[in-house]
Amino acid sequence: MVDSILNKEFKVGDMAVYPAHGVGVVDSIEMREIAGHKQKFYILRIMDTGMTVMVPVGNVRNVGLREVVGKSEIGIVYEILRERDISINEQTWNRRYREYMDKIKTGSIYEIAEVLRDLMLMRFDKELSFGERKMLDTAKTLIVKELAVSQKQDESAIEIEIEEIFTLATAS
Repeated sequence: MVDSILNKEFKVGDMAVYPAHGVGVVDSIEMREIAGHKQKFYILRIMDTGMTVMVPVGNVRNVGLREVVGKSEIGIVYEILRERDISINEQTWNRRYREYMDKIKTGSIYEIAEVLRDLMLMRFDKELSFGERKMLDTAKTLIVKELAVSQKQDESAIEIEIEEIFTLATAS
């Protein structure tokens, strides 16, 4: 599984995904002087929070800035969410938390989908800790926003679709 191309040249108005923060819009491309060196930056506004992020154009790959998932990748995300033949990590909650946070920080929609799936399934077996509930909300928000933008659908419709995947899983 390969996430959307990381080497893409973005244009003003393009949507891009910034790891751990989600989908943003390239508001501008600007030259800035940092430590005496002029560099070109993407000025990205994160849709969910309104936060502004400056990403050096030459550092896109290292930062993990990528395109929003395409149609062919959406099916893989849903496959990951529907996967049930998994072993839930039995480590302590804080070790599990670090492992899941590392996955979210990669910016890979597939890794985030795994975190969402694992935590959604885990909540049916036991009560999630505060940190796990917060992480579940973060993973769900990141997935819902990106899938909604990619499919040009309302976020609430995507959220219902995801909830149904897990409601059906527990009913069987």
